[in-house]
Amino acid sequence: MQAARGTSVEPGGTTTAPTRRTRLRWLFAAIAATLYAVDVTTKIVAVERLTDQPDVRVVGEILQLHLTRNPGAAFSTGTQFTVVLSCVAIAAVAVVLWLSRRIGSVGWAIALGALLAGISGNLTDRILREPGPFRGHVIDFLMLPNWPVFNVADICINVGAGLVLLQAFRGIRIDGSRERRHKSEEQPDEHSGAEPEPGPERAE
Repeated sequence: MQAARGTSVEPGGTTTAPTRRTRLRWLFAAIAATLYAVDVTTKIVAVERLTDQPDVRVVGEILQLHLTRNPGAAFSTGTQFTVVLSCVAIAAVAVVLWLSRRIGSVGWAIALGALLAGISGNLTDRILREPGPFRGHVIDFLMLPNWPVFNVADICINVGAGLVLLQAFRGIRIDGSRERRHKSEEQPDEHSGAEPEPGPERAE
């Protein structure tokens, strides 16, 4: 049966209004743009205020501001592979943008938006900052006890990755449908006569 005009058919025969998918894409874009702006702005301020300055205590010894330039990945790993990391980051941005076309739940919109902001924030440093394109050092300035110095982009990447794992654990696909339960759970009860619901469930 042909879906009504103005709707799109999802796997399993369910229909989703394009306006909902559009709203989720706008949510994804808004989260990515906002977090990216926060990351870039805080790095600019950190360079201006913390260069050649002593550490600034924000919350006693728990959180301090300590400027450092990191040629590696998140939390100062892989410092000898700056160019490679830049290329990987470009590929990751492309993958996230491609996946964003299929967003069908709020959880995935937030997760991918945070990931895009974090990856793009650190990639911007690698491209624009010294010592040169694709070799630029990432600005880190947040310091916790016994923990590598990090920045807002690193937080976004870890939060986004955590939300992706949470969605996967909950069985929610990127298009918003929920994975089918185990076959034994879907079989109808012979005594009750209950029938399993057709098609994938929608989830946020």
